[in-house]
Amino acid sequence: MSQPLWTPSADRIATTRMDAFRRFINQRHGLQLADYPALHAWSVTQREAFWQAIVDFFEVRFARQPEAVLREGAAMPSAQWFPGATLNFAEHLLRRRDEHPALIAIGEDGSREQLSYAELAAHVAGLQRSLREAGVGVGDRVAAFMPNTWQTVVGMLASASLGATWSSCSPDFGTQGVIDRFGQIEPKVLIAAAGYRYAGKNLNLTDKLNEILERLPSLQQLVVVPYSRPEASALDYRSTARVSLWHDFYQNSGEPQFTQIPFEHPLYILYSSGTTGVPKCIVHGVGGTLLQHVKELGLHTDLHTDDTLFYYTTCGWMMWNWLVSGLALGATLVLFDGSPFHPSAERLIDLIDAENISIFGTSAKFLAALEKAGAKPRETHKLERLKAILSTGSPLAHESFEYVYRDVKADLCLSSISGGTDIVSCFALGNPTLPVWRGELQCKGLGMDVQVWDESGKPIIGEKGELVCARHFTSMPVGFWNDADGDKFRAAYFDTFPGVWAHGDYAEETEHAGLVIHGRSDAVLNPGGVRIGTAEIYRQVEKIPQVLESLAIGQDWQGDVRVVLFVRLRDGLQLDDALREEIRQMIRSNTTPRHVPAKIIQVRDIPRTISGKIVELAVRNVVHGRPVKNTDALANPEALELYRDLAELQQ
Repeated sequence: MSQPLWTPSADRIATTRMDAFRRFINQRHGLQLADYPALHAWSVTQREAFWQAIVDFFEVRFARQPEAVLREGAAMPSAQWFPGATLNFAEHLLRRRDEHPALIAIGEDGSREQLSYAELAAHVAGLQRSLREAGVGVGDRVAAFMPNTWQTVVGMLASASLGATWSSCSPDFGTQGVIDRFGQIEPKVLIAAAGYRYAGKNLNLTDKLNEILERLPSLQQLVVVPYSRPEASALDYRSTARVSLWHDFYQNSGEPQFTQIPFEHPLYILYSSGTTGVPKCIVHGVGGTLLQHVKELGLHTDLHTDDTLFYYTTCGWMMWNWLVSGLALGATLVLFDGSPFHPSAERLIDLIDAENISIFGTSAKFLAALEKAGAKPRETHKLERLKAILSTGSPLAHESFEYVYRDVKADLCLSSISGGTDIVSCFALGNPTLPVWRGELQCKGLGMDVQVWDESGKPIIGEKGELVCARHFTSMPVGFWNDADGDKFRAAYFDTFPGVWAHGDYAEETEHAGLVIHGRSDAVLNPGGVRIGTAEIYRQVEKIPQVLESLAIGQDWQGDVRVVLFVRLRDGLQLDDALREEIRQMIRSNTTPRHVPAKIIQVRDIPRTISGKIVELAVRNVVHGRPVKNTDALANPEALELYRDLAELQQ
């Protein structure tokens, strides 16, 4: 039997919040839950007691006490969590008021700004007053078109403090992509950057922002953060709304006030990728988001007040919302805006040492690229306080697990996590009290009845199937924006298995009660009627040194489906028959003959969403001559043209 890559010591386990929470539950309920599997089983069967325990353990404060913990019908979605309760999200993120660092904002150009918890609260208080004077109140939408910096966090907290609903896009979104999102939710206020930096370039957003402003008739106030363009003027922007520069709009002073709102009141509006149609506006409630985030950050991530948390993300990805909730635990957050590979592949690794980061979050793609670049941080950096690496965005390859423990640091918890925008949190994630097994997400989240089902709805272990959550959970979306009867919401998650959340991941539960994600269900390949997850192919292909990344689709061919693999090679390399055979042999030896692609084609680029996920469905549509909607959702939409009318696909 294989051995785990890492096992926490007994001493380390004893210092974790997860172990403290297990002991808390045992004492409160007179139980003898000996380990995590027992704790998880209890959290699922006793959901009301579990979520009440989360409230008490993390000292969540209700201004008005709930009438119950849970009221639910026979099938999803029919739950009310903590009905009658009121609270404020921002209040819980601003409980600290001392000089401990709250935010450290690092720019690509090396700029560094730091705010203590006391300074952060003062900024929020000042912006809150100005937003209130601009007419912002409960239920209004405040939108942001911003890089990942401290002003964005202040904007969200000020919005949430008033009971308003926050939504953000990063400045690399195309004009139509922004309109497709913000145009649906009709914001009253827009906070926008005048420019931003990426890969050594200073990008002026003035023209793009003016195009956006023309198509936001609901807007009453524009607040411009000069950021990379200190010369920006309010006169640069054409809008019927009032236009103010950030430093003129408010004065940072005073104490923020907190409007108490119902548990399910909309806090965030996030968006689906929008590559197959207009993005869905996914509404997340105040209380459910808070409880899920303190559980995941406090227990599964083991975030303490003396930790420094970093996640490489933009404000257009749900990991930004997740990261910011680290303030509720009193930790220090490091925000980074820019390219993770500028000026070198080790830019973010340098940041770990410079800022004493203890929990480092990134994407599977970043770790694979770091290994391809030959980086060995274990030999070049101290990484003294680093105790955990988190990875998401796509399945983390077995080889990346090995790379981290071999070339980054041997003693840390490598947590591959999976969930998404749909739940602004995770279904499966890390655990500082459990071993790390090669290729596996360590565990199912507490309170989440996660299972893998076959097509008939039967739970399976050791086989591939659909990832479901069989019971209500607190971070289930309130619904979709402008979906009054809930039809679109129910169709998105509850049609596959009526009354049960089907997440759309093709997954497998392991003998260790961990999970392996094999790709998205809608991107599963089906040659000869056999279901194949794309991640199974990528993991083998990217072992080949010449291959930087790959993308696989199923092409309709002669009454069946054949697997087509596209590869991006290192600069200057050409795909020849010998390399094709090496790729096929690698796949055949480590998977099955069914996984071997019928065609392997070299491409210059692979299209991705702005959050870095490859878009198999969009490529499949192009290959089959079908339209691709909303290409503004892509970071590199021009890459799609590389796949149109390829002669190799006609053979």
